[in-house]
Amino acid sequence: MTFDLAATMRIVRPYPNIIGFYDGRIPGVRAHSPAPNWLDDGAFTLGCCSYAIVEGDEALVYDTHMSIPHALVVRRTLEQQGIRRMRVILSHWHTDHVAGNEVFADCEIIANPLTQQALIDNREWLENNDPPIKPLIMPTTILPGETELRVGNTVVEVRFLDIHSHDGAVLLLPQTGVLLAGDTLEDTVTYVTQAERLSIHLRDLARMQSWDFTHILPNHGSYEMIAAGGYGRAFITATQLYVDKLQQLKAHPELAALSLRDFAAEALATGGIEYFDAYEPVHRHNVEAVLALQRSASIGA
Repeated sequence: MTFDLAATMRIVRPYPNIIGFYDGRIPGVRAHSPAPNWLDDGAFTLGCCSYAIVEGDEALVYDTHMSIPHALVVRRTLEQQGIRRMRVILSHWHTDHVAGNEVFADCEIIANPLTQQALIDNREWLENNDPPIKPLIMPTTILPGETELRVGNTVVEVRFLDIHSHDGAVLLLPQTGVLLAGDTLEDTVTYVTQAERLSIHLRDLARMQSWDFTHILPNHGSYEMIAAGGYGRAFITATQLYVDKLQQLKAHPELAALSLRDFAAEALATGGIEYFDAYEPVHRHNVEAVLALQRSASIGA
């Protein structure tokens, strides 16, 4: 069963200065097509939330969501709340984070330089995918490094992380102790897109763990958790345990046969994540990606 895109969007305000735009995780519903496609299988089925940090008549939009209709809801909602100055910052280059860029083409679109390059390198693939992101609107402002932005008096620290994707940009709000995490953390488990970088991902998860904040708002997670103010720091610990276990597949190949629930038992026991059955295919993808990398390394040895 499919719905009109964005017809099921839920708007939530976990903090006075943060608005979330959530869609997906609706049993039996696919938003785009019954056939395999990135929008349903990588975003809608897993649940997707983009955010806006707001103060006065200003907003900083964190990702433009998974379609033009979703982005239109984001923009219309902000305008109805009196927002007149909008900027966008991208968490990374993947489809469900840049698909709505066209709606904000008249705004400043800020990105990590690695995100800009990834969009250039993958432009043809993005514009010819299913569904296509065409035209792909590119960033207009490229950050020279980690920086501090302001939305009114709200301080937004932009920090770069190599977790899930090499070009991650997360937003730390030190005044409220909130981290907007993009895809660096997902509930139930991270989606492995660069299996060869798992050790780097663990390094940056440890770096994230050292930062001072109390609540985490991911792009893929439970609506109820996001609406209640986000996840606690055990979210990071759970992700570390899962990624570390993926690395154990070489020494313990029997782990590959386990379901997500069994494979991630230690991670789930932290209470930092919740089991969601739609992540079983994600876990299977992750295991296959790690095993494929190991096979390739064995052939090349």
